[in-house]
Amino acid sequence: MSATTTAPAGTADEDETRLSRAQSKAVRQRSLRLLGDLMRPHRKGLWLAGVLVVVSTVAQVAGPALIATAIDTTLVRLRDHGEWGPLLMVGGLYVVAAAVAGLSISGYVRTAARVSQGILLDLRRRVFRQTQRLSLEFHESYTSGRIISRQTSDLESLRDLLDSGLTSIVSGVLMMLVTGVSLFLLDWRTGLVLAASLIPALALTRWFQTRSQVYYREQRTASARVIVNFVETMTGIRAVQAFRRERANDVTYGELAEDYRAANARAMGLNGIYSPGLVLIGNVTVAVALLVGGLRVFHGDLDVGVLVAVLLYVKRFFGPIQEIGMFYNSFQSASAALEKISGLLAEEPTVVEPAKPVPLEHARGHVQLRGVEFAYVQGRPVLPRMDLDVPAGQTVALVGATGAGKSTLAKLLARFYDVTAGSLELDGVDVRDLSGHDLRRAVVMVTQEAYLFSGSVRDNIAMGKPGATLEEVQAAAKAVGAHDFIEQLPYGYDTDVNKRGGRVSAGQRQLLSFARAFLADPAVLILDEATSSLDIPGERLVQRGLQTLLADRTALIIAHRLSTVAIADRVLVMEHGVVVEDGSPAELIGGEGRFAALHAAWRDSLV
Repeated sequence: MSATTTAPAGTADEDETRLSRAQSKAVRQRSLRLLGDLMRPHRKGLWLAGVLVVVSTVAQVAGPALIATAIDTTLVRLRDHGEWGPLLMVGGLYVVAAAVAGLSISGYVRTAARVSQGILLDLRRRVFRQTQRLSLEFHESYTSGRIISRQTSDLESLRDLLDSGLTSIVSGVLMMLVTGVSLFLLDWRTGLVLAASLIPALALTRWFQTRSQVYYREQRTASARVIVNFVETMTGIRAVQAFRRERANDVTYGELAEDYRAANARAMGLNGIYSPGLVLIGNVTVAVALLVGGLRVFHGDLDVGVLVAVLLYVKRFFGPIQEIGMFYNSFQSASAALEKISGLLAEEPTVVEPAKPVPLEHARGHVQLRGVEFAYVQGRPVLPRMDLDVPAGQTVALVGATGAGKSTLAKLLARFYDVTAGSLELDGVDVRDLSGHDLRRAVVMVTQEAYLFSGSVRDNIAMGKPGATLEEVQAAAKAVGAHDFIEQLPYGYDTDVNKRGGRVSAGQRQLLSFARAFLADPAVLILDEATSSLDIPGERLVQRGLQTLLADRTALIIAHRLSTVAIADRVLVMEHGVVVEDGSPAELIGGEGRFAALHAAWRDSLV
């Protein structure tokens, strides 16, 4: 991959683990900007935590100095002059310092916990809002399993860092800094020994940093793949069991889980070198300080009390080193997770809100396509060029083979995608100039998969009109023929439909989605294979409901069942993105074109 000075756009190259130095820097800067944005609202809490950790560190560092004073000064005065006052004073100060340190640490931990949980809450909401904001094009290529991975395992890595890691690193680093300064002020020669030990420690840290970035990126990528595979398997569990895919899926999942295990093992193996290496450097430094200090005491160049304080300082300097090693391990894992999250948050929707939307207070439903062209992939047009005029209140059926462009046209009208060229207008206004609120109020789409959310029947129907009364919900259900079966459910309209509407049949789910659309009362209604899941009695019932549903509104019906097409005012036969026949059902049936042949075949199938 060639070097670049900018981070990969959004989630592009998300699975790439070996970035160039320039790319790694750009991705890191993007992650740090996100972290800065998250921390900005919590500045007061961060300042308070900083003050508390400074107070606790100073109080802890005062301990060795007080001990040195007690050994070299107050004990001597007690021995020579019998003076207890100085010793009691030093002992009292030591107790006060310990109490101050304890109280400060307690306050710091509570403050840091509030800040970290606030940051995580903000980040969770940002990820959720962002995934809802992004266009359908993004969701059709970026699997739900990856989004779940961002919301779960990646955020858990950040939680581990913020909950415990920050506490240890802030207090540990500050302790090392204050201890190091105190040591230099007490005995600069031992301070030089301590400074010399930092050279191998920094070299080891740099070695760990360069290698761990790659390993932890591999870890987050492997984790996402495991979650994606699991979500897809559980979502399609009926197909898995119907086609006996359990064993094959078990093999696939086992391979992905093994990749994840291996990625974790590589990362932990690296930490298994780094943390013990830091501890070894610390122990060697203490040994050298003891040896050099002992020789100086022997030659009279150093007091015993100062030697004790020096050793305590050196030991205390390297005391947090193992915690810092563990923190850096968590930090690298969290950094890799933050890279993934920041990439997701950097994505921009391909369907954007207009800067100055044109108001559409009362939509009539007049749809016009002027030279519309569209391609999912550049250079491979799905709609080469289309001009179409649908008067307000007209019901149009789209007929054609799979891949003819029927659903694509519906998605363009609902503005799930924007046209590549030309314009698509609603009541003379380009849909790209309408606000999302106005467009969603004017255009409603009912798809083949009638999705119901966990909650009551009433809640699912009322999604079409938030705040609708029970009477309005019941009226909508009656209009489409859903009221009778709803009344037969255990708790009527208050019955919980369970996950994805599992408590009701496929046909009943579709009727509920019709009721939802009826309650929304749009100017334009799109039915994309919306009757395909209904049985014959259910379809007949819905046909009556559709007469009410489609009255006084523009409708676009995509259907392979010609019984559904019969209620249309107009039929468009599409082939390879081009309208090849256009007329009323009666006119086309009486002709000799494609629709007449389709109708004859359908009629023969009923015999």
